[in-house]
Amino acid sequence: MSRIGRLPVDIPTGVQVELTGSKVHVKGPKGELHREFSKLIDIKMEDNQLKIARASDNPEERALHGTTRAVLANMIHGVSKGFQVVLEVEGVGYRAEMEGKNLALFVGYSHPVKIEPPAGISFETDAKTRQIKVLGFDKELVGQVAANVRSVRPPEPYHGKGLRYLGEKVRRKAGKAGKGAK
Repeated sequence: MSRIGRLPVDIPTGVQVELTGSKVHVKGPKGELHREFSKLIDIKMEDNQLKIARASDNPEERALHGTTRAVLANMIHGVSKGFQVVLEVEGVGYRAEMEGKNLALFVGYSHPVKIEPPAGISFETDAKTRQIKVLGFDKELVGQVAANVRSVRPPEPYHGKGLRYLGEKVRRKAGKAGKGAK
């Protein structure tokens, strides 16, 4: 039995969950999410909790058991509290600004790179700490948008300049050795 899959998912107050066969609809204060899961996994609602079970120990069902539970827990957490990913701006003259709801990145190109957030995503910037926050209720979408923002100027290994996740360690390389004196 999967150690993650056998744990029930608590449904907090203010979150509504509708089960229709293998389809799950979760609605909360931050938004609403829909997802269809595999028919091999059984999802039931009992005592304000979601319980996930599998019929057999087939490798395919075992693989889906814990994953299904984790995705359901992320959906419920997202619509109740939301998710955020923090990016750091590192480099002389590099900065990020808000232009309405759009994000403008000044990261060494001849022009600012403007990023429009998809539905359900918002950006926040802090000039003092030089951070960009990607906020939303869909964990998958928040992570993908943060990766897209980072890909505008990923950190380079010689000076460490670029956009990086908060706490990300960038492996640094030695530069040129230079010519020796004759």
